[in-house]
Amino acid sequence: MNVEIDHYKVLGLPSGEEGSKLTEKEISKAYKFKALELHPDKRPDDPNAQENFQKLKSSYEILKDEKARKLFDDLLRVKREQEARRSQQDSKRRKMVSDLEDRERAAFAPDPAAKARAEEERIVRKLKEEIERIKAMHSSKGGQTAAASESKRKEREASAKGGGVDLDKGKMLKVSWEKVGVGYTAERLREIFSRFGEVEDIVIKGSKKKCSALVVMATQEAAVAATRIVLGDLSNPLLVLPVQAAQAKDFPPPTQQAAEFDGITNLVGAGYKAYEDSVFEKLQKAAARNQN
Repeated sequence: MNVEIDHYKVLGLPSGEEGSKLTEKEISKAYKFKALELHPDKRPDDPNAQENFQKLKSSYEILKDEKARKLFDDLLRVKREQEARRSQQDSKRRKMVSDLEDRERAAFAPDPAAKARAEEERIVRKLKEEIERIKAMHSSKGGQTAAASESKRKEREASAKGGGVDLDKGKMLKVSWEKVGVGYTAERLREIFSRFGEVEDIVIKGSKKKCSALVVMATQEAAVAATRIVLGDLSNPLLVLPVQAAQAKDFPPPTQQAAEFDGITNLVGAGYKAYEDSVFEKLQKAAARNQN
């Protein structure tokens, strides 16, 4: 992480004394606005999109950390003072100041420039330590999350190998979309389906014409809720079907739309594909009407 970066400017905020007076709320608002602008999904043709987005997140982490931000503000202040001192000194004044500093050093007076350099080095060292602390903290959180996800995956694999005793198909959804137009990553699908509840796992598969994914929700209620509305971008909507229809005793009486879904698990082979194509065609027509 480069200590020469002006983290206020990365977030599109004023720097210097004005930046040091900004509130946490103002900084958070600027980050959210900038994150929408620089998100890799918004810049599919930019090879540096991921790198720029990570720089934005790093700058935000420093500015929202009280101790790291104070050190960064101090570093900017010292640099401003040095720049102001340099800009005010023309060649004649620099010579006069140099002579004065020589006399002060001769009289065992401290050198202001050396003192400023020492203070800058101290602040830079402290800021680097805080940056490493923040990186270590987030690395630890990411490791714990990855370990938990891996543990759940192994549990599901072990359950499947043991005869599928704990494999609850009522929580599983088959999601399909066209290969043209707006695409969907695992991260994007997790963001969409998290509106209905916790998402345990997502596995994406692709073919020549269509893409599909298996989404595992934490509860059957969340899986049922996700099948009752149109999801995704209207130019390429998602077709969401339950792997196994919900049992009537577990949920309220189904609507006409839910009743249609109850018969899906009886479709296999060409019949299932024909049904899927029919639903896709209806979704695309609805999307075209909304755009007009």
